[in-house]
Amino acid sequence: MNAVATPKLGLRPFLPADTPLLREIFRDSIEELTADDYSDSQREAWAGAADDEAEFGKKLAGELTLVATMEGSPVGFAALEGKDKIDMLYVHPAAAGQGVAAMLADALEKLAGARGAAQLIVDASDSARGFFEKRGYVAQRRNSVSLGDEWLANTTLSKQLAKGGAS
Repeated sequence: MNAVATPKLGLRPFLPADTPLLREIFRDSIEELTADDYSDSQREAWAGAADDEAEFGKKLAGELTLVATMEGSPVGFAALEGKDKIDMLYVHPAAAGQGVAAMLADALEKLAGARGAAQLIVDASDSARGFFEKRGYVAQRRNSVSLGDEWLANTTLSKQLAKGGAS
């Protein structure tokens, strides 16, 4: 029997050639995974951040961006801004709930710690807040973010990191 009980997850660095697929993951994640917390027009404005593929690729390349793969295919990505801020963490809806986001968050927490960060911060969407709180992140403040003609709420959370990169 050759059935695979759990798909094989992997991590690798971002490559510029990943940009079109990561842009699609970004947009699909927002469209399908945040509908309970944000209106159609809010989600459209948010996803619009990736309208310019070249600029989106420059943003990913300008940060420490990791790509999560499932059986070798990209299914999510996360970006560390500076040494202590999770700027992006997105998983394709088809891969949601399969450990991809946890694997990406684990990696960023370890990298931030290895870079000397005492804590890691994230501006989490209302849809992602519970995920981060379960990982030990604590809410610091609510934010209102202007995107085009829309306002979106999110929450800044932080997590103390153990010395040496373990969390």
